[in-house]
Amino acid sequence: MIKDDFSFQTGAGGASLAAAYYVRQMMEEAGVTGSFALGGITGYMVEMLEAGLFRKLIDVQGFDLDAVRSIASNPKHLEVSADFYASPFNMGAAVNKLDVVVLGATEIDTDFNVNVVTGSDGVVMGGSGGHSDAAAGAKMTIIVANLLRGRLPIIKGQVLTATTPGETIDVLVTERGVAVNPNRTDLYEKFKAAGLPLKTVEELKILAEKMAGVPESITTGEKIVAVVEYRDGTVIDVVRQSK
Repeated sequence: MIKDDFSFQTGAGGASLAAAYYVRQMMEEAGVTGSFALGGITGYMVEMLEAGLFRKLIDVQGFDLDAVRSIASNPKHLEVSADFYASPFNMGAAVNKLDVVVLGATEIDTDFNVNVVTGSDGVVMGGSGGHSDAAAGAKMTIIVANLLRGRLPIIKGQVLTATTPGETIDVLVTERGVAVNPNRTDLYEKFKAAGLPLKTVEELKILAEKMAGVPESITTGEKIVAVVEYRDGTVIDVVRQSK
C-alpha cells in the first residue's frame, strides 16, 4: 500500500502514532511521497508534511499546538469541515479516498467489532471521533492494540459497547500476532506470503486468557447514560450505567 500518492490516517493514541513512525521510515526508504494525511492532526503528521512525505494535510481537528501552528502558517495544511471529512451523505468525503487507516481500540471482539467509548470498568472515556468513519471509508483498516492492557485481555467474546462494526475492520495487529478479518482473504494471502505471524482472532483471545485469565463480566444496570450513534445516525448501541 505504501507507494506514491497513497493516503493515510492514524489515530492519536500511542500505538497508532508508533505505527506512523514506522510508516515514515518505510516511505523514506522507498522514496515515496503520499498524496495526503487525514484526520485529527498531530505534530507528528506536521513533521511528515514538512519533510515532504505528504503533499497535503487534511485537518478536521488539531490535537496539539504543533498542528495549530502549522494550520495557521502552512498553505498545504488544509482545514476542512466534518461534512467534507466524513459525512456518509457526501460521496466526495475525504475518508472515502483513504488507502490505509491505523486506529486503536479499548477492546475488540471475535467478530471484529471495536469499542473505543468505554473503558475496562464500563465507564464512558470519551467520544469516538472519526473512528467508524475512517474504518468504513479506507481500503484497509488496521487496529493496533496490546493483547493485554492492564492485565486484561483486549479481545472479548462480545464488546461491552460497539463503536465500529466488525464488517469495516480488516486487520488486528498485536504484539503476539496478527489476525485478519475472514472477509479479507486477499489480505490474508498477502500477509501469509510476507511471512507475518498470522493467527485467528479466536486464537489470540485464547492466548491472552491463558496468560491473564478470563476477566469477570462488567455488571450494568438498566439506566441508559449514553447512546452510540453510527455515522449515518442510526443507533448501534447504548451505554448502561456501570454498577
